[in-house]
Amino acid sequence: MTHTSSNNASDNASDTASDTRSYTLAELPALVGQVLGASPWIQIDQARIDAFAHATGDLQWIHVDPARAAAGPFGTTIAHGFLTLSLLPWMGEAAFAISDQRMGVNYGLNKVRFPAPVPVGSRLQGEFRLTACEPVDHGGLQLTAEVTIRREGSAKPVCVAESVSRRYP
Repeated sequence: MTHTSSNNASDNASDTASDTRSYTLAELPALVGQVLGASPWIQIDQARIDAFAHATGDLQWIHVDPARAAAGPFGTTIAHGFLTLSLLPWMGEAAFAISDQRMGVNYGLNKVRFPAPVPVGSRLQGEFRLTACEPVDHGGLQLTAEVTIRREGSAKPVCVAESVSRRYP
């Protein structure tokens, strides 16, 4: 395993470089049960929430109306759970790399939960723990990872998901 410093560009991403871990496909089966890496922190601002709301048509006031949300249960707007989930590809790419991978595809999700809200202005980080690694056609591997997305300053995660991807040499 090698470590490379990466500064992946993303709106509102942390300005500190992450320690992106790099692996080969051959190394992955032995890493089941281990953390592959963690993403840099990313800040969730109202502009991102509004853009997601308009892209998906989910314009519920708890997400897009700061004045009404101020009087609501969280005292501010909160990000959509699916917005948080949509950050998985960016977080995964920022957390670890597979140096000899020619192509990777999102194969799906087995489980997703949103145990805590994401108030506007929150900073989030995703951690990826490899839970399964199985061979698939064309010399590829199917990776299952438990992804835990944490909000800075909160003990409870904001999203826990079991993500499945396929990686090909």
